[in-house]
Parts: sequence; structure tokens; C-alpha cells
Amino acid sequence: MDAPLYLRPRVGPPLASLLEAQPFLHSLVDALGSPLNVLLPEAAAENTARFRAVYRRHRLAGRVYFAHKANRSSALLRRLAAEDVASVGVDVASLEELRHALSCGFTGDRIMATGPKDAGFLWLAARVGATVNLDSPGELERLAGLVRTHGLGRVDVLVRLSGFESAAGLGGAGTRMLSRRSRFGTPVHEARTMLSALQQQADVVDLTGVAYHLDTTGVEEKTRALEQCVLFMDECRARGLAPRAVDIGGGFGVGYVDDAGEWDRWTTALSEAVLGRRPPLTWRGHGYGLRNEGGTVRGAAALYPAHRPTAGPGYLDELLSTPAPVLGRPTANLLLEHLHDLHIEPGRSLVDQCGLSLARVLDVRPAGTEPGQYLVRLGMNAGDMSLEEHGVLVDPVLLPRGAPDTRDEAPAGVFLAGNLCLEGDLITRRLVHLPQLPRAGDLLAFVNTAGYAMDFHAHHAQRQPVARTVAVEQEGTTWRWCLDEDYWPITPLGGTPA
Repeated sequence: MDAPLYLRPRVGPPLASLLEAQPFLHSLVDALGSPLNVLLPEAAAENTARFRAVYRRHRLAGRVYFAHKANRSSALLRRLAAEDVASVGVDVASLEELRHALSCGFTGDRIMATGPKDAGFLWLAARVGATVNLDSPGELERLAGLVRTHGLGRVDVLVRLSGFESAAGLGGAGTRMLSRRSRFGTPVHEARTMLSALQQQADVVDLTGVAYHLDTTGVEEKTRALEQCVLFMDECRARGLAPRAVDIGGGFGVGYVDDAGEWDRWTTALSEAVLGRRPPLTWRGHGYGLRNEGGTVRGAAALYPAHRPTAGPGYLDELLSTPAPVLGRPTANLLLEHLHDLHIEPGRSLVDQCGLSLARVLDVRPAGTEPGQYLVRLGMNAGDMSLEEHGVLVDPVLLPRGAPDTRDEAPAGVFLAGNLCLEGDLITRRLVHLPQLPRAGDLLAFVNTAGYAMDFHAHHAQRQPVARTVAVEQEGTTWRWCLDEDYWPITPLGGTPA
């Protein structure tokens, strides 16, 4: 039998302490059901402090906007609302997210409105004084019409750019470099049309900055985009406008897998399995985007780089330290020289190590594929815990029920199936290796699910229950909890207001 291929999670404090509190976690699931999401709001505040430390290191001003779409929790939002007003805000991408942010304590001047916007979203954003991140001249026209029609005040806006194609910026010469295409933002080659529209609407909107968000992990590509935004702002000032901030969006990443060697061994083994050189690693030979064409691996693995030595605040530090391709100076220096603020919109990286998702083991039986492989059915479905939907591969942590027993301690290969009556309801398409075979009643803890995984795809299919969410905090050697909707940063968990 081949050696187990682990993808064990990176677990830092206080998640490590929470996982050691197995009786506490079992009692929560006993009371509130499976699946169950558990959040650590204080960890989000600590992540914010780490990002702010990078700002200080580079002597930059600006605001960290939490990308609300990463998690719908009230507890996380309320905890972040309690942070420094000038330093922390929230990025909302829908009318309901905007309403939620306001109800959790954010004032309009701390809110960035992004994403597709209907009339109601635009009106409320303008009414409460949020900054509107504009996607197109058409969106600007609709916003201006609402402001005039309803007698609203001037609205702060950013212009979102995309299609950064030239290393030399707008209209410049130089090596042509294509950025990843995006359906969001105004292409750079159409930016002058947007500038003219902003000048025409100057009585109702105030251009405060320029933004971009690239769906890539490439530092060079993001550096090029940031430089072009700085150059574009020079042109804005030449036309009498006064933008003062660059918003570089999110995409700072999270390291999910602890050991680089485990990640390298697993991805290498996947290619070998696709070629038929070793037994399949996945249910029915799923290749995660790879395929065998005449003995050659073709395609690209649709996988998130689960082991990332540099992520989150460290990635931001690297980006700000990287020289711009044309002007040749670190991007942080460009911002300082032009007296520009820096805004960021981290999602998963701001809630890194902030939560986990628990599922009870309902049934264990042979998988009927290879000897020694098992099918484990859980009290959750793929919508409740969608790490794989986002291309993230990482092992869950087994939390046995009760006192340690004498069960076989040999590692076991398992496929994790959900509770829907659908062949495709698989929590993992790959064979997961656990330190021992789980039993009915045990829990599996999926670590680091607060960013997109725990509720982004949750649904009530087949009337299965959607996971409830609780907020927890450690007090000495014990843990306290409350329902997510009952959390307030001024109240000890389970207690009364201070």
C-alpha cells in the first residue's frame, strides 16, 4: 500500500487551542447540530493589526476594508466595526451587505461600495455617505442621476480600472504586457472617456481615488497595475481633479497547508495518477483540470496554491517592496512621493485562522473502489463547506468522540460524502488520509473556513439544515460562546454588557 498523502492544515493560535477543546466542540454540535460554524472574532482584529503594521513599516496611510462577501457573519463585522475608525472599513458588494454593515456599527464614511450595483444599492450608498467604487461611465451616469433627482449630497467615488496592457502606462511606449481579463472595471484604454464623464459630473461626485482588483497571485502583474494607477492619477490632476488614494483590492492569499513537502508530493502524485502510473487519488479519477492525452499531462490544475510561504500581510509587504517596472522605485515609494493613501480590500486573508466548520460523522463503509478505502458520510453537504469549490485542498482534523479508545491507529484513506441525495455531493473528490478511521459520532473539523468556505455556497437543498454559526473566545483554560447574531464587542460572551 502506498504511503499516506497528507495535506495537513496550518493551524495557529488560537485555533490550535480550540481544537484541543474537543469536549467543548462536541457539546456545541450536540446542542446546535451538524454542520456548525465556529468563529473567533478577536482573530480578525489581530489580522487587521498585522496589515496595519505593514502600513507603518512603509510609512503609508489609508484604510483596510474587509471584503464582506468572504463571510456573512455579524460577529466578525461588529468586531471590526469596533476597530480604529480611520484605519478599518468594510467593502460591501450588495444592497443587503450594505444594510448589514450599517446595522453592525459601520458609519457610511467607513464603507466602500463595490460590485454590480442596482438603483437601490446606489441610492443607499449615496444617502449614507459611502464611497462608491465605479465600474463604468454608465454606472457613474446612473449614480449622478440619483443624486440630482433625490437631492443627495456629493458622493465620493473611486474609478476602478482594468486591462493593464502596457508596462509604460496610459499611452506610453514600452513592452506590451497583457494582464488577466476582467469583467469588472473600465479598461485603461477607455479611461479618458471616464475622466471626461467625471468632469461633467463634478457637481455631484468627488473623485477621491483609483482602484483595481486583479484575479491573480502574480506580484509583478499587480505592481504594474499599481504603477499605472499612479500614472493615471497624474493625468487626473492635470485635468483639475484631485484623487488621493489607490485601492489595490484584495487577493493577498492564505496558506492553508502547513508543509510545502506534503503539497509538492500530492500535486506530483496527482499528475502520476492522471497518467496511470499510480492508483487514482480521486473519486472516479477526477483530475482537477488535468487529463491524459497520449501519455502526456494536459490542462491546468484548477487548484488554489494551498501552501503559500508568503501570504496575507507578508504578501502586501512584498508587493509594496517590489520596484515598479517603468519608474523603477518600490511601489510604496511611488505612493509616498505622490502623497497618495493606500486602500486594500482583503477577504480571506483578513479572516485567516478565524474559524472552522464542524461536521458529525454519520456513517462509515467501504468505498468499493480500492481495498482499504472508505466512504464517510457527514452531517453536512458540499455547500456547507466549499473549500474544494474554491480549489482549496486541505485535510480535516479528526476529533474522536469521548475518551481515547483502542481503535486501530493505522492511517485510513477516506472519501468524504455529504448528506444530499446526489451522486455529486462530495465534500472532497480526493482521497483524504486521516490518522485513523473515524467512527459514527466523531467530528471532523475543517480548519480555516471563515474565508468563503463556510457560507458562500450554503443553501437549503432538500430541506437540509444550513449551518448555524457561533462566536467563541478563550477565557483562561475555558471557552465561552454565543450565537453569531448575539455577539457584540462590548459584551463578554455569554455575559452581560461591561
